Amino acid sequence: MLKKKIVLAYSGGLDTSVIVKWLQKKNFEVICFTADIGQGDEINVAKNRAKSLGVETIFVKNLKNEFIQNFIFPYLRSSSTYENFYLLGTAISRPLIAKELMKISYYTNSNYVAHGATGKGNDQIRFELGFKYFNPNIEIIAPWRIWELNSRNKLLNFCLKNNILINKKIKKYSIDKNIFHNSYEGGDLENLLFEADEHMWENTINNENSIDYPIYLSLTFKKGDPIKINNTYYNNEIMFLKLNKIGSIAGIGRIDIVENRYIGIKSRGCYESPAATIIMFARKELESIVLDKEIFNLKEYIALKYAKLIYNGYWWSPERMLLQNFIDITQQYVNGIIKIKLFKGVINIVQRFSLNSLYDKNSSSFNEISKKLNQIDSNGFIKINSLRLTI
Repeated sequence: MLKKKIVLAYSGGLDTSVIVKWLQKKNFEVICFTADIGQGDEINVAKNRAKSLGVETIFVKNLKNEFIQNFIFPYLRSSSTYENFYLLGTAISRPLIAKELMKISYYTNSNYVAHGATGKGNDQIRFELGFKYFNPNIEIIAPWRIWELNSRNKLLNFCLKNNILINKKIKKYSIDKNIFHNSYEGGDLENLLFEADEHMWENTINNENSIDYPIYLSLTFKKGDPIKINNTYYNNEIMFLKLNKIGSIAGIGRIDIVENRYIGIKSRGCYESPAATIIMFARKELESIVLDKEIFNLKEYIALKYAKLIYNGYWWSPERMLLQNFIDITQQYVNGIIKIKLFKGVINIVQRFSLNSLYDKNSSSFNEISKKLNQIDSNGFIKINSLRLTI
């Protein structure tokens, strides 16, 4: 019987390793695709594990630069977070992985694709909306929605029966890594009374053990994107790695939150995003001095919608692209240098500078006479704006 080709988004972890063997038992020729978006040593582990599972065709692609340039930077320009805290490190990686996976499905003439996302989560939506955007006729297999292996214990038992070796740490938590962030879910974290184990965190140091003196650094931005650290140019990847290291030793970028998934379930996630947290903070400080008041307010308003679109998997939607166009237009003014101080998990502003600054010391000063504003003019301004309150 001729085997059907299927391209699997393969991480090398517990779920997708089980899925490889499960699909093979269903008479599929499994083609594995692993996107290198900054997982480090996990890339080689995934490739070797796929080989050990009998996979003959394995694609590994270095996408770090594209990830930063075409996904992370556009997102950071929005200055948005999901539900006040979450920097969307997982959500913005999924559309890139979906795009590249669909290229491979076309190249290998595969009519089927698969992923390891759970039927309770967001990633199933993010992946599949991407798959359908690039090929509306693609056949999608999501094992978590149809198989009998519906718990971690069953997955681990499957591994024992089929000689699949799994890293012990992956048994405890569901971990997602990229150059933007690390995320941790599942295991003991599902108990809201449980304090996250310090040994779980891999990319940040807690405040108690973080460096005992403040770190000062400046970030230079051009059209909304960082281009220098302390007056030195870096390429995108090196810049992120450097800021991740600096933020890590200063205890920056660690959060433990309960979020609302798109399908309506609340879930607890722990995230660490040192570099992204630093860049986001500095960008917001720069925008505060260069954006017109109404543009700033409008951008802040649409940022809520923008973040929800990305979180819910609509990166490729026309509305996200429309909002991105607006955001990018505002960024022509976001040029300048922001100096900050990092210490014990806190970022403080030190200096702001931009040739596009709208800040006018004379107008705002209590000690100077402004040529643009006569204080007596405020009488009429307040009277007009109080009318509806006095009627």
